[in-house]
Amino acid sequence: MGWIEDVLSPDILTIGFARRVPSYKRLTLMLRDRDRLTALLTDPERPVQLVIAGKAHPADEGGKALIQELVQFTDEVDVRHRIVFLPDYDISMATTLYPGCDVWLNNPLRPLEACGTSGMKAALNGALNLSILDGWWDEWFDGMNGWAIPTADGVDDPDRRDDLEASALYDLIEKKVAPLFYDRGADNVPHGWVEMLRHNLRTLGPKVLARRMVRDYMNLLYVPAAESSRIMSVRGFAAARELAEWKARVQHAWPSVRVDHVQSEDVVMAPTLGMPLKVHALVCLGGLSPNDVDVQLVHGRVDADDRIVEPNTTALAASGAEGETWRFEAQVDLDRTGPFGYTVRVLPHHSGLASPVEMGLLRVPVGGAS
Repeated sequence: MGWIEDVLSPDILTIGFARRVPSYKRLTLMLRDRDRLTALLTDPERPVQLVIAGKAHPADEGGKALIQELVQFTDEVDVRHRIVFLPDYDISMATTLYPGCDVWLNNPLRPLEACGTSGMKAALNGALNLSILDGWWDEWFDGMNGWAIPTADGVDDPDRRDDLEASALYDLIEKKVAPLFYDRGADNVPHGWVEMLRHNLRTLGPKVLARRMVRDYMNLLYVPAAESSRIMSVRGFAAARELAEWKARVQHAWPSVRVDHVQSEDVVMAPTLGMPLKVHALVCLGGLSPNDVDVQLVHGRVDADDRIVEPNTTALAASGAEGETWRFEAQVDLDRTGPFGYTVRVLPHHSGLASPVEMGLLRVPVGGAS
């Protein structure tokens, strides 16, 4: 048992993984290529060590099987000094784990991660996150506060998807995370790593706080809801009756609402950065007024399948009508190079709606993005 004295070292890059163990958290994704993981753990120049903790529900046989698989790997002679599993994970254990980790790993099956609060707590304790872009990380990753594991959520075969995402994880650790951690100056300080830590605490610190969350709930949800209730209840609920009548009228007319034509003006074959894009759309409103709808230009970068990613929206203004068909216009300045796409969508609009999607009504051109 003398080998136990060599288990873990404060000088080695330490990656933590601790949470519940349902199947979508993918505790064993790191084991997809055991030879490659072993090479990372035992690298003679830039070794990595893993500290893993978890707990499965007593009735979750799948989760318990994942833990058993991982524990069996931690017992292998080649790696047992570089990877440990801590059973019965709880809050008291977490208070020791978070400050002791350099990196916090999270590799859920996107988009099943509701939040991922362990990564928030790790960030407050000086760890950099290494995670699939899901839950909170999808909202607050900025390219400097950690690393995003590329997702293969467009792949239907689950085994192939796990292989691709595990390979991406190994690549990040080998080519990005470990080199930055071990790149030391003459003072033996990893200055690039420290700069990321400072950015991490400076930008994420004010966000991952319960006080910020409660304030946002109050300002964005509770106060507007209270104000809406007040407005709807005055004068014998006159505003509520008016909104109900408006909704009924829009529901009745919506089958006739359609986007007949979308066209851009003065577009050259190779648009340049900053060039204005003028778009007009012909929209049949089916008897509704332009004030009853919000006609939006949705635009942004497109991927290889011509799908708009990172979309922006700009309101189109009504400029005239012929019968029930209205012309809407807008202009945007191209703020990026590369493939660009746009389309138009129509949503109901009323100041009494809690959300533009409250009624579940939407119209887009039959052809999709341009």
